[in-house]
Amino acid sequence: MPAPDLVTAELTLTGRLTTASNATFLGSIGGAAVVYKPIAGEQPLWDFPDGCLAHREVAAYLVSETLGWNIVPRTWLRDGRFGEGMVQLWQETDPEQAPVDLVPEEDVPDTGWKEVLQGSDEAGRIVSLIHEDTAALRRMAVFDVLVNNADRKGDHVLGMAGGHRYGVDHGLTFHQEHKLRTVLWGWIGEELSAEELAGIDRVLEGLHGELGSQLAKLLTAEEIAAFAARCARLRSTSRFPEPSGDMPAVPWPLF
Repeated sequence: MPAPDLVTAELTLTGRLTTASNATFLGSIGGAAVVYKPIAGEQPLWDFPDGCLAHREVAAYLVSETLGWNIVPRTWLRDGRFGEGMVQLWQETDPEQAPVDLVPEEDVPDTGWKEVLQGSDEAGRIVSLIHEDTAALRRMAVFDVLVNNADRKGDHVLGMAGGHRYGVDHGLTFHQEHKLRTVLWGWIGEELSAEELAGIDRVLEGLHGELGSQLAKLLTAEEIAAFAARCARLRSTSRFPEPSGDMPAVPWPLF
């Protein structure tokens, strides 16, 4: 049986994610499970223009593809029951894997993990925010710097069977002002690897070709210029940045 045309085949809604801040539906296109976020269901934000979060999610996917790291599941724009919106292929996570976690401070592993910060729980006990020290999460952290991700929560990192890591919920990206808020701060000051630098080079090259043409349909010229500047700056420093600016360095809630 041929694969359905994900843009034109019927999108059937099967449920709604009621915990999401914007209208978010589960659906199916010819048997393929998807997430559908209609533009009409986006809540106004004080620091992002109205009606553009879906476009930013698609732009994030295009950058992920250009990097070549398969960070963002396939994402596209199309019509649905509530009008045009973002549609993304649904990913079944491995419930046994938690790439980002909160643990008691005494349970922070000695190796294989990075501790980001400490805080206290409702009982006053000290807990640590930790994440895996893996190539997959390093690449996601690089991606977040490039797209200026203002909302990398812990549960926006999907742990997949076999070790792959997907990142989702990229509506708060590509702002022309510095907005980076993420739980993936474990590599501050560390040098980027050759693979990570090569990915940035692919994006910089792509901005002069197909990637630039596609982004021009989704973002403003000012946002694309700021994106290009971030890419060039990270390529020049070749190191993971540290938090900067007046905004909090991590999103809230963390998960």
